Amino acid sequence: MRFDLRILLIFFLLSISNISSQTLIPDPPEVNAKSYILVEAHTNEIISEQNADLPSGLASLTKIMTGYVVADQIEKGFISKEDQVLISEVCWRMEGSRMFIQEGKRVSVDDLLKGMIIQSGNDASCALAEHVAGTQGDFAVLMNEYASELGMLDSNFVNPTGLPDVNHYSTARDLAKLSISMINDFPEHYALYKEKEFTFDDIRQLNRNSLLWQDDSVDGIKTGHTNDSGYCLAGSAIRGETRFVSIVLNSASEKTRIRDTRRLLDYAFRFYQTKTIVKAYEPLTTIDVWAGIDEKVSLGLGSDLKITLQRNKFKNLELDLPSSLGVRAPISRDQKLDELILLSNGERIQSYDLVAITDVKKKSFISALWDNLIFSVYSFFMQDETT
Repeated sequence: MRFDLRILLIFFLLSISNISSQTLIPDPPEVNAKSYILVEAHTNEIISEQNADLPSGLASLTKIMTGYVVADQIEKGFISKEDQVLISEVCWRMEGSRMFIQEGKRVSVDDLLKGMIIQSGNDASCALAEHVAGTQGDFAVLMNEYASELGMLDSNFVNPTGLPDVNHYSTARDLAKLSISMINDFPEHYALYKEKEFTFDDIRQLNRNSLLWQDDSVDGIKTGHTNDSGYCLAGSAIRGETRFVSIVLNSASEKTRIRDTRRLLDYAFRFYQTKTIVKAYEPLTTIDVWAGIDEKVSLGLGSDLKITLQRNKFKNLELDLPSSLGVRAPISRDQKLDELILLSNGERIQSYDLVAITDVKKKSFISALWDNLIFSVYSFFMQDETT
Protein backbone atom coordinates (compact mmCIF):
# COMPACT_ATOMS: atom_id res chain seq x y z
CA MET A 1 0.00 0.00 0.00
CA ARG A 2 2.83 2.35 0.94
CA PHE A 3 4.56 1.49 -2.37
CA ASP A 4 1.38 2.29 -4.34
CA LEU A 5 1.03 5.65 -2.61
CA ARG A 6 4.64 6.45 -3.44
CA ILE A 7 4.05 5.71 -7.13
CA LEU A 8 0.91 7.86 -7.15
CA LEU A 9 2.79 10.73 -5.51
CA ILE A 10 5.61 10.54 -8.07
CA PHE A 11 3.08 10.42 -10.92
CA PHE A 12 1.24 13.44 -9.48
CA LEU A 13 4.44 15.48 -9.12
CA LEU A 14 5.51 14.64 -12.67
CA SER A 15 2.10 15.68 -13.95
CA ILE A 16 2.29 19.01 -12.12
CA SER A 17 5.79 19.59 -13.49
CA ASN A 18 4.63 18.81 -17.03
CA ILE A 19 1.64 21.16 -16.76
CA SER A 20 3.75 24.01 -15.38
CA SER A 21 6.23 23.61 -18.25
CA GLN A 22 3.42 24.09 -20.77
CA THR A 23 1.94 27.44 -21.64
CA LEU A 24 -1.73 27.35 -20.82
CA ILE A 25 -3.91 29.91 -22.55
CA PRO A 26 -7.66 29.92 -23.15
CA ASP A 27 -9.12 28.50 -26.33
CA PRO A 28 -9.97 31.07 -29.02
CA PRO A 29 -13.33 32.77 -28.45
CA GLU A 30 -16.50 31.29 -29.85
CA VAL A 31 -17.87 33.28 -32.77
CA ASN A 32 -21.24 33.45 -34.44
CA ALA A 33 -19.92 33.44 -38.01
CA LYS A 34 -20.13 30.27 -40.10
CA SER A 35 -16.48 30.65 -41.10
CA TYR A 36 -13.54 32.75 -40.00
CA ILE A 37 -9.77 32.94 -39.90
CA LEU A 38 -7.35 34.93 -37.73
CA VAL A 39 -3.85 35.47 -39.16
CA GLU A 40 -0.74 37.52 -38.36
CA ALA A 41 -0.01 39.59 -41.45
CA HIS A 42 3.81 39.74 -41.26
CA THR A 43 4.44 36.04 -40.66
CA ASN A 44 1.21 34.44 -42.00
CA GLU A 45 0.94 32.60 -38.69
CA ILE A 46 -2.62 31.29 -38.28
CA ILE A 47 -3.86 31.86 -34.73
CA SER A 48 -7.30 30.32 -35.16
CA GLU A 49 -9.72 29.25 -37.88
CA GLN A 50 -13.12 27.66 -38.39
CA ASN A 51 -14.40 26.38 -41.74
CA ALA A 52 -11.80 28.64 -43.34
CA ASP A 53 -12.02 26.79 -46.67
CA LEU A 54 -15.81 26.82 -46.88
CA PRO A 55 -16.92 28.67 -50.05
CA SER A 56 -19.21 31.55 -49.25
CA GLY A 57 -20.68 34.67 -50.74
CA LEU A 58 -18.52 37.64 -49.82
CA ALA A 59 -20.76 40.63 -50.56
CA SER A 60 -18.81 43.91 -50.54
CA LEU A 61 -15.60 42.23 -49.38
CA THR A 62 -15.35 41.76 -53.15
CA LYS A 63 -14.26 45.40 -53.29
CA ILE A 64 -10.96 44.48 -51.63
CA MET A 65 -10.09 42.61 -54.83
CA THR A 66 -11.50 45.40 -57.00
CA GLY A 67 -9.29 47.86 -55.13
CA TYR A 68 -6.27 45.55 -55.37
CA VAL A 69 -6.61 45.32 -59.15
CA VAL A 70 -7.03 49.09 -59.51
CA ALA A 71 -4.07 49.81 -57.21
CA ASP A 72 -1.87 47.48 -59.25
CA GLN A 73 -3.01 49.05 -62.53
CA ILE A 74 -2.09 52.48 -61.11
CA GLU A 75 1.33 51.28 -59.95
CA LYS A 76 2.04 49.82 -63.40
CA GLY A 77 1.12 53.11 -65.05
CA PHE A 78 -1.85 51.77 -67.02
CA ILE A 79 -4.20 54.23 -65.33
CA SER A 80 -3.77 57.23 -63.03
CA LYS A 81 -5.58 58.45 -59.93
CA GLU A 82 -6.13 61.70 -61.82
CA ASP A 83 -7.92 60.02 -64.74
CA GLN A 84 -11.42 61.40 -65.27
CA VAL A 85 -13.84 58.52 -65.73
CA LEU A 86 -17.01 59.01 -67.79
CA ILE A 87 -19.92 57.51 -65.85
CA SER A 88 -22.09 55.13 -67.87
CA GLU A 89 -25.81 54.54 -67.49
CA VAL A 90 -25.05 50.99 -66.31
CA CYS A 91 -22.98 52.28 -63.40
CA TRP A 92 -25.40 55.08 -62.58
CA ARG A 93 -28.22 52.54 -62.27
CA MET A 94 -26.30 50.16 -59.98
CA GLU A 95 -28.40 48.89 -57.08
CA GLY A 96 -27.31 48.65 -53.46
CA SER A 97 -24.95 51.01 -51.65
CA ARG A 98 -23.83 53.96 -53.78
CA MET A 99 -21.73 57.12 -53.78
CA PHE A 100 -24.35 58.74 -56.07
CA ILE A 101 -22.37 59.47 -59.22
CA GLN A 102 -24.35 60.84 -62.16
CA GLU A 103 -24.56 59.44 -65.68
CA GLY A 104 -22.54 61.44 -68.20
CA LYS A 105 -20.42 63.17 -65.54
CA ARG A 106 -16.68 62.63 -65.15
CA VAL A 107 -15.25 61.54 -61.80
CA SER A 108 -11.59 61.01 -60.91
CA VAL A 109 -10.24 57.54 -60.18
CA ASP A 110 -9.16 58.90 -56.79
CA ASP A 111 -12.71 59.91 -55.87
CA LEU A 112 -14.11 56.63 -57.19
CA LEU A 113 -11.69 54.68 -55.01
CA LYS A 114 -12.79 56.65 -51.95
CA GLY A 115 -16.43 56.16 -52.89
CA MET A 116 -15.92 52.43 -53.28
CA ILE A 117 -13.83 51.86 -50.15
CA ILE A 118 -15.28 54.34 -47.66
CA GLN A 119 -18.88 54.50 -48.90
CA SER A 120 -18.94 50.96 -50.35
CA GLY A 121 -20.38 52.36 -53.57
CA ASN A 122 -21.40 49.74 -56.12
CA ASP A 123 -21.65 52.53 -58.69
CA ALA A 124 -18.02 53.48 -58.01
CA SER A 125 -16.91 49.83 -58.31
CA CYS A 126 -18.69 49.56 -61.65
CA ALA A 127 -17.08 52.76 -62.98
CA LEU A 128 -13.59 51.66 -61.93
CA ALA A 129 -14.11 48.26 -63.56
CA GLU A 130 -15.24 49.83 -66.83
CA HIS A 131 -12.31 52.25 -66.79
CA VAL A 132 -9.76 49.46 -66.30
CA ALA A 133 -11.21 46.74 -68.54
CA GLY A 134 -14.07 48.16 -70.60
CA THR A 135 -16.83 46.08 -69.04
CA GLN A 136 -17.58 44.55 -65.65
CA GLY A 137 -17.35 41.09 -67.20
CA ASP A 138 -13.88 41.70 -68.61
CA PHE A 139 -12.82 43.16 -65.27
CA ALA A 140 -14.02 39.98 -63.53
CA VAL A 141 -11.68 38.00 -65.79
CA LEU A 142 -8.85 40.19 -64.51
CA MET A 143 -9.98 39.66 -60.93
CA ASN A 144 -9.73 35.90 -61.36
CA GLU A 145 -6.27 36.20 -62.91
CA TYR A 146 -5.11 38.21 -59.91
CA ALA A 147 -6.75 35.69 -57.57
CA SER A 148 -4.79 32.89 -59.23
CA GLU A 149 -1.51 34.80 -58.83
CA LEU A 150 -2.26 35.38 -55.14
CA GLY A 151 -2.94 31.68 -54.54
CA MET A 152 -6.66 32.16 -53.93
CA LEU A 153 -7.52 28.63 -55.02
CA ASP A 154 -11.14 28.52 -53.84
CA SER A 155 -12.45 31.83 -55.17
CA ASN A 156 -14.32 32.95 -58.26
CA PHE A 157 -15.37 36.48 -59.17
CA VAL A 158 -18.07 37.45 -61.66
CA ASN A 159 -18.50 41.14 -60.79
CA PRO A 160 -16.59 43.99 -59.09
CA THR A 161 -19.30 44.80 -56.54
CA GLY A 162 -20.19 41.62 -54.66
CA LEU A 163 -23.83 41.63 -55.70
CA PRO A 164 -25.23 38.08 -55.33
CA ASP A 165 -24.39 35.45 -57.93
CA VAL A 166 -24.14 31.71 -57.39
CA ASN A 167 -20.77 31.69 -59.18
CA HIS A 168 -19.35 34.55 -57.11
CA TYR A 169 -17.67 33.20 -53.97
CA SER A 170 -14.54 33.00 -51.86
CA THR A 171 -13.32 31.60 -48.53
CA ALA A 172 -12.04 33.12 -45.31
CA ARG A 173 -8.56 31.78 -46.06
CA ASP A 174 -8.48 33.23 -49.57
CA LEU A 175 -9.74 36.61 -48.38
CA ALA A 176 -7.03 36.68 -45.71
CA LYS A 177 -4.42 36.08 -48.44
CA LEU A 178 -5.91 38.92 -50.48
CA SER A 179 -6.13 41.31 -47.53
CA ILE A 180 -2.57 40.67 -46.39
CA SER A 181 -1.26 41.06 -49.94
CA MET A 182 -3.13 44.34 -50.30
CA ILE A 183 -1.76 45.68 -47.00
CA ASN A 184 1.82 44.71 -47.86
CA ASP A 185 1.84 45.45 -51.60
CA PHE A 186 -0.04 48.76 -51.65
CA PRO A 187 0.29 50.56 -48.29
CA GLU A 188 -0.70 53.93 -49.77
CA HIS A 189 -3.87 52.41 -51.21
CA TYR A 190 -4.58 50.57 -47.95
CA ALA A 191 -4.53 53.88 -46.04
CA LEU A 192 -7.95 54.66 -47.59
CA TYR A 193 -9.55 51.85 -45.59
CA LYS A 194 -9.11 53.69 -42.27
CA GLU A 195 -10.81 56.88 -43.48
CA LYS A 196 -13.98 57.38 -41.47
CA GLU A 197 -15.97 59.47 -43.93
CA PHE A 198 -16.07 60.82 -47.47
CA THR A 199 -18.11 63.64 -48.98
CA PHE A 200 -18.96 63.64 -52.69
CA ASP A 201 -21.28 66.16 -54.34
CA ASP A 202 -22.18 67.46 -50.87
CA ILE A 203 -23.32 63.99 -49.80
CA ARG A 204 -21.42 62.94 -46.67
CA GLN A 205 -21.28 59.23 -45.88
CA LEU A 206 -19.57 57.40 -43.03
CA ASN A 207 -17.41 54.31 -43.30
CA ARG A 208 -19.56 51.27 -42.48
CA ASN A 209 -16.75 49.70 -40.40
CA SER A 210 -17.71 50.89 -36.90
CA LEU A 211 -14.57 49.29 -35.43
CA LEU A 212 -12.69 52.35 -36.69
CA TRP A 213 -14.43 54.36 -33.95
CA GLN A 214 -14.07 51.70 -31.25
CA ASP A 215 -10.36 50.83 -31.41
CA ASP A 216 -7.56 53.17 -32.50
CA SER A 217 -5.39 50.22 -33.55
CA VAL A 218 -7.96 49.15 -36.16
CA ASP A 219 -7.20 50.57 -39.62
CA GLY A 220 -9.46 48.50 -41.87
CA ILE A 221 -10.64 46.69 -43.76
CA LYS A 222 -14.12 46.23 -45.24
CA THR A 223 -17.68 45.31 -44.35
CA GLY A 224 -20.18 43.47 -46.52
CA HIS A 225 -23.75 42.25 -46.42
CA THR A 226 -26.29 40.60 -48.67
CA ASN A 227 -29.12 38.24 -47.77
CA ASP A 228 -27.18 35.35 -49.33
CA SER A 229 -23.78 36.17 -47.80
CA GLY A 230 -24.92 37.26 -44.35
CA TYR A 231 -22.90 39.86 -42.50
CA CYS A 232 -19.20 39.82 -43.35
CA LEU A 233 -16.21 41.76 -42.05
CA ALA A 234 -12.54 41.81 -42.93
CA GLY A 235 -10.78 43.50 -40.03
CA SER A 236 -7.18 44.45 -39.33
CA ALA A 237 -5.36 46.10 -36.45
CA ILE A 238 -1.72 46.88 -35.76
CA ARG A 239 0.01 47.34 -32.41
CA GLY A 240 3.77 47.75 -32.46
CA GLU A 241 5.27 45.16 -34.79
CA THR A 242 2.19 42.95 -34.66
CA ARG A 243 -0.65 43.09 -37.20
CA PHE A 244 -3.56 40.69 -37.17
CA VAL A 245 -6.12 40.19 -39.92
CA SER A 246 -9.46 38.54 -39.21
CA ILE A 247 -11.99 37.46 -41.81
CA VAL A 248 -15.53 36.81 -40.57
CA LEU A 249 -18.05 35.44 -43.09
CA ASN A 250 -21.78 34.83 -42.84
CA SER A 251 -22.42 36.20 -39.38
CA ALA A 252 -26.01 36.66 -38.22
CA SER A 253 -26.12 40.43 -37.83
CA GLU A 254 -24.15 43.64 -38.00
CA LYS A 255 -23.74 43.47 -34.23
CA THR A 256 -22.40 39.90 -34.20
CA ARG A 257 -19.86 40.49 -36.99
CA ILE A 258 -18.43 43.40 -34.98
CA ARG A 259 -18.46 41.38 -31.77
CA ASP A 260 -16.83 38.38 -33.47
CA THR A 261 -14.07 40.51 -34.96
CA ARG A 262 -13.37 42.35 -31.71
CA ARG A 263 -13.17 39.09 -29.77
CA LEU A 264 -10.76 37.57 -32.27
CA LEU A 265 -8.47 40.61 -32.44
CA ASP A 266 -8.49 41.11 -28.66
CA TYR A 267 -7.64 37.44 -28.12
CA ALA A 268 -4.78 37.55 -30.61
CA PHE A 269 -3.18 40.69 -29.19
CA ARG A 270 -3.55 39.49 -25.61
CA PHE A 271 -1.79 36.16 -26.05
CA TYR A 272 0.41 36.53 -29.15
CA GLN A 273 3.08 38.89 -30.39
CA THR A 274 5.32 39.33 -33.40
CA LYS A 275 8.95 40.29 -32.93
CA THR A 276 11.84 40.88 -35.30
CA ILE A 277 14.44 38.37 -34.13
CA VAL A 278 17.08 39.30 -36.72
CA LYS A 279 17.14 42.31 -39.03
CA ALA A 280 17.99 41.93 -42.71
CA TYR A 281 21.74 41.99 -43.39
CA GLU A 282 22.58 42.19 -39.69
CA PRO A 283 26.01 40.48 -39.34
CA LEU A 284 25.50 37.25 -37.39
CA THR A 285 28.78 35.44 -37.95
CA THR A 286 31.82 35.41 -40.22
CA ILE A 287 33.53 32.67 -42.18
CA ASP A 288 36.98 32.45 -43.71
CA VAL A 289 37.40 33.30 -47.37
CA TRP A 290 40.00 31.41 -49.39
CA ALA A 291 41.66 33.04 -52.38
CA GLY A 292 39.76 36.27 -51.76
CA ILE A 293 40.86 39.88 -51.41
CA ASP A 294 39.16 39.86 -48.00
CA GLU A 295 40.04 37.14 -45.51
CA LYS A 296 36.53 36.88 -44.05
CA VAL A 297 32.95 37.56 -45.09
CA SER A 298 30.02 38.38 -42.81
CA LEU A 299 26.86 36.30 -43.03
CA GLY A 300 23.31 37.40 -42.31
CA LEU A 301 19.74 37.01 -43.52
CA GLY A 302 18.44 38.52 -46.74
CA SER A 303 15.23 39.73 -45.05
CA ASP A 304 13.96 40.43 -41.54
CA LEU A 305 13.30 37.32 -39.48
CA LYS A 306 9.93 37.92 -37.83
CA ILE A 307 8.35 35.36 -35.53
CA THR A 308 4.84 35.20 -34.09
CA LEU A 309 4.60 33.31 -30.81
CA GLN A 310 2.70 33.21 -27.56
CA ARG A 311 4.02 36.18 -25.64
CA ASN A 312 5.99 34.21 -23.04
CA LYS A 313 7.68 31.81 -25.49
CA PHE A 314 10.26 34.19 -26.93
CA LYS A 315 12.57 33.51 -23.97
CA ASN A 316 12.92 29.89 -25.17
CA LEU A 317 14.30 30.83 -28.61
CA GLU A 318 17.91 30.17 -29.60
CA LEU A 319 19.86 30.78 -32.81
CA ASP A 320 22.20 27.98 -33.87
CA LEU A 321 24.98 29.43 -36.01
CA PRO A 322 27.14 27.16 -38.20
CA SER A 323 30.86 26.54 -38.00
CA SER A 324 32.23 26.42 -41.54
CA LEU A 325 35.47 25.38 -43.20
CA GLY A 326 35.32 28.56 -45.21
CA VAL A 327 34.44 29.30 -48.80
CA ARG A 328 36.33 30.07 -51.98
CA ALA A 329 36.14 33.49 -53.59
CA PRO A 330 34.58 35.07 -55.56
CA ILE A 331 31.49 35.64 -53.42
CA SER A 332 28.44 37.69 -54.38
CA ARG A 333 26.19 39.59 -52.01
CA ASP A 334 23.07 37.50 -51.22
CA GLN A 335 24.87 34.27 -52.17
CA LYS A 336 23.69 31.45 -49.88
CA LEU A 337 26.63 30.13 -47.90
CA ASP A 338 25.05 28.28 -44.96
CA GLU A 339 21.96 27.94 -42.77
CA LEU A 340 20.74 29.50 -39.55
CA ILE A 341 18.74 27.13 -37.34
CA LEU A 342 16.04 28.51 -35.04
CA LEU A 343 15.55 26.43 -31.90
CA SER A 344 12.83 26.47 -29.27
CA ASN A 345 13.63 24.65 -26.03
CA GLY A 346 16.50 23.02 -27.91
CA GLU A 347 14.27 21.67 -30.68
CA ARG A 348 14.67 22.75 -34.30
CA ILE A 349 11.61 24.64 -35.53
CA GLN A 350 12.85 26.32 -38.72
CA SER A 351 15.93 26.98 -40.85
CA TYR A 352 16.84 30.10 -42.83
CA ASP A 353 19.40 30.79 -45.55
CA LEU A 354 22.53 32.59 -44.38
CA VAL A 355 23.79 34.82 -47.18
CA ALA A 356 26.89 36.91 -47.80
CA ILE A 357 26.36 40.51 -46.76
CA THR A 358 29.05 41.84 -49.11
CA ASP A 359 30.84 40.89 -52.31
CA VAL A 360 34.33 39.40 -52.04
CA LYS A 361 36.48 39.52 -55.14
CA LYS A 362 38.93 36.81 -56.06
CA LYS A 363 42.67 37.32 -55.76
CA SER A 364 44.81 37.25 -58.84
CA PHE A 365 45.60 33.77 -60.20
CA ILE A 366 49.13 33.66 -58.77
CA SER A 367 48.10 35.03 -55.36
CA ALA A 368 45.26 32.54 -55.12
CA LEU A 369 47.31 29.41 -55.90
CA TRP A 370 48.59 28.87 -52.37
CA ASP A 371 45.18 29.53 -50.76
CA ASN A 372 43.48 27.07 -53.11
CA LEU A 373 46.05 24.39 -52.35
CA ILE A 374 45.70 24.83 -48.58
CA PHE A 375 41.89 24.87 -48.84
CA SER A 376 41.83 21.65 -50.89
CA VAL A 377 44.13 19.81 -48.48
CA TYR A 378 42.24 21.09 -45.42
CA SER A 379 38.87 20.13 -46.90
CA PHE A 380 40.15 16.65 -47.78
CA PHE A 381 41.32 15.89 -44.25
CA MET A 382 38.20 17.38 -42.63
CA GLN A 383 36.00 15.24 -44.88
CA ASP A 384 38.07 12.19 -43.99
CA GLU A 385 37.53 12.84 -40.28
CA THR A 386 33.77 13.01 -40.67
CA THR A 387 33.38 9.80 -42.70
